[in-house]
Amino acid sequence: MARLLIVHHTPSPHLHSMLDAVRAGANDPLIDGVEVEVRAALAATASDVLGADGVVVGGPANLGYLAGAVKHFFDTVYYPCLEDTVGRPFGAYLHGNDDTTGARRALDSITTGLRWQAAAAVVEVRGAPSAADLDACRDLGGVVAATIAPA
Repeated sequence: MARLLIVHHTPSPHLHSMLDAVRAGANDPLIDGVEVEVRAALAATASDVLGADGVVVGGPANLGYLAGAVKHFFDTVYYPCLEDTVGRPFGAYLHGNDDTTGARRALDSITTGLRWQAAAAVVEVRGAPSAADLDACRDLGGVVAATIAPA
């Protein structure tokens, strides 16, 4: 069975609704053979990433950058996972009250350095997530899960 790891930092109701939508998409009953594991960014480890076939990362943009918890996750797993996760499919979602540009730039730099492969476009939401934003999050979870599902 394939394993999808969802790593999140969810300090707000907006991010909680986005995480719920990603999780719902990843657990779509039409996608067989994928186990979904959800870990808080401050608790996720390199072992979690090494044991996953795909990763979704989500969190807030704070002060023009990735939230510290998400950056801590990447700092923790970067070197232990650098060689063994090349080509790993991933997806991401970001939430900002005003702007996600700096967080997106950091996310792109880190995942490029890890040599992970985007399975879906990054979902970026500013302000309260709309129904369309939550649909995009649901699609994100479903696409990454379907990407790693056994054939």
